Amino acid sequence: MDDFLIYLRLGFDHITDPRGYDHILFVIALCAVYTLQEWRQVLILVTAFTIGHSITLALATLQLIHYETALVELLIPITILVTAISNFFFRDKKKRGFPSGKLPGRSWRYGLALSFGLIHGMGFSNYLRSLLGREADIIEPLLAFNIGLEIGQLVIVTLILLIAYGLLDILKTSRLRWTLIVSGIVAGMALSLIINNAYLSDLIK
Repeated sequence: MDDFLIYLRLGFDHITDPRGYDHILFVIALCAVYTLQEWRQVLILVTAFTIGHSITLALATLQLIHYETALVELLIPITILVTAISNFFFRDKKKRGFPSGKLPGRSWRYGLALSFGLIHGMGFSNYLRSLLGREADIIEPLLAFNIGLEIGQLVIVTLILLIAYGLLDILKTSRLRWTLIVSGIVAGMALSLIINNAYLSDLIK
């Protein structure tokens, strides 16, 4: 149980560590178009991302799939940029006469989260494999680490939705303005990560 808690804490710390903020940026980009009242849609979205990264985290940690680490480190900020840019096309359902809870044209976001989760899972596995070393039994650490990731992810999502609630419902800030500002900041940071990526620099050379 002690080892389980250790790896659970490591998973939580890994996704919430501000020094490795790429995964945090992705979760922020995913949730930027939602409000606290739409928590069900957010839960489905986060679940899709969870399914995606759980699959490749397990496969890569068990060494059932192999990939180039440098390429994954480039693809992760690309997924962030694409997600943030997709938010620019957001339209407030209230201004278009759609019933509460009905978000037209958003179902594709679940597929996007699932697909991009596969890429992020490979990024998580790099860190986990470095922790495991030559440890024989990796199933329990893998499970604990993944649960830790999910707890950390839910904490981030909750904070984003609470901030959105404070700005949109209490201070009556424009929902569209909130979405564009948050997505613009995330897109800019993701673009900086892409430009400064060593793998991309080598490709250009």
